[in-house]
Amino acid sequence: MSFIDIAIFAAYIIGVMIVGWYYYLKNESNEDYYVGGRNMSSVHIGLSVVATDVGGGFSIGLGGLGFVMGISGSWMLFTGLIGAWLASVLLIPRVIEMGHVHKLLTFPQLLHRFYGKQVALLAGIISFIGYLGFTSSQLLAGAKLATGTFPALSLDNALIIMGIVAVAYTVAGGIKAVIYTDTFQWILLMGGLICIGIPLAYIKLGGMDAIRESLPPEFFSFTNLSGVQFVNWLVTIVPIWFIGMTLYQRIFACKDEKTARKAWYIAGLFEYPVMAFMGVLLGLFARVAADAGMFAEFDYASGTAMAETDPEMGLPLLLRSILPVGLTGLMMSAYFSAIMSTADSCLMAASGNFVTDILGLKSTDKKVIRISQIITLVIGVLAILIASQMQNVLDLMLNSYAFMVSGLFVPVLGMLFAEKVKPYAALSAMLVGGCSTLIFSVFTIPIPFGFDPIIVGILSSALVFVAVNRK
Repeated sequence: MSFIDIAIFAAYIIGVMIVGWYYYLKNESNEDYYVGGRNMSSVHIGLSVVATDVGGGFSIGLGGLGFVMGISGSWMLFTGLIGAWLASVLLIPRVIEMGHVHKLLTFPQLLHRFYGKQVALLAGIISFIGYLGFTSSQLLAGAKLATGTFPALSLDNALIIMGIVAVAYTVAGGIKAVIYTDTFQWILLMGGLICIGIPLAYIKLGGMDAIRESLPPEFFSFTNLSGVQFVNWLVTIVPIWFIGMTLYQRIFACKDEKTARKAWYIAGLFEYPVMAFMGVLLGLFARVAADAGMFAEFDYASGTAMAETDPEMGLPLLLRSILPVGLTGLMMSAYFSAIMSTADSCLMAASGNFVTDILGLKSTDKKVIRISQIITLVIGVLAILIASQMQNVLDLMLNSYAFMVSGLFVPVLGMLFAEKVKPYAALSAMLVGGCSTLIFSVFTIPIPFGFDPIIVGILSSALVFVAVNRK
């Protein structure tokens, strides 16, 4: 990258750090640090929700899907639209008032109201582990983007730089720094994709005729995936809207139910169709570029070879190949903004789970804020170390989703819809669901028809919940 590009990117990094420092000076209590004083607007919350949910992992992951399967990869974020709108109707009206009345900071605190201390503690542990993995996936996405853009930068060094920036402003500023930087970062990403990335790639590749000639017809079909694949995405992603700590923090941060529901409608529409098609289109363009030999200098002889090794590198290499001086810095800032908008939120979620649900700290003075900041820093360092041992962003992200969903989704449904629930039923369902998914994933036990282990986890969790609750 040129000096101009580096200067633009550096200015972006300095900007988000300033926001973090500003809210470091403004925060007065853990309520400010974790739920922003409960008076946030629907636009800021909605953009923050979609920035968190899509963010870097799905941006890089969608690019990888577009690279190997074309526009059918967009169906992944259609499940996000379904999840957001279902949660706006079924979840938000039932939990936001309780969150405000009882000054709740986390999702497990809500479970505590229904099931008791033991269930809340286990939920906090499951959510903490899941969001630790999710934070790692976002940092890995940023490192991959950086190495594709800066050839002299190793993956480990990129990971350290990315981690330091994301962790620093999150530790300092808390949820308000996260939400306001998310809003800015999401606008930056959308502007970068619409005005720079997609049109320049389209022109560079020779227009639609050249793109169609380069790829088989199935890349332009919405049916280039199996029903099993769609069900796997549906079962993994829709439930996260009901158990995601990052989302409950934002529900509790909204000033009222109307604001929260409007924010969730905004988030759903941005997920699909807006971000879904932008992500897979750039991945599809990257496949055309790879097949045309544009990535040969990076040791990728063809798109087929790259699809078998690391298709998620296609998007950053495409951007590196097509963008002129100045625009490269802007586009890299846009994609880094997407990555950090998810990493910061997941880091806040993991910190909130550990401080509030596992340690049980509830004081509202500044002493507890400092403890929270120290723990957020430690968790951030741990996430960097985990990311350094992983390779695939989408796999790490979906596995983290699956672990949380299989352990927490059924007890949440019980909380929302069951007339009578027993704490032991929820506790048993969480243990069985989470452990089932973990065992099937770690030992790669095959499941009929190609379904993901999360199916086993949710079904076993539901069976146990019903059986124990009937006793």
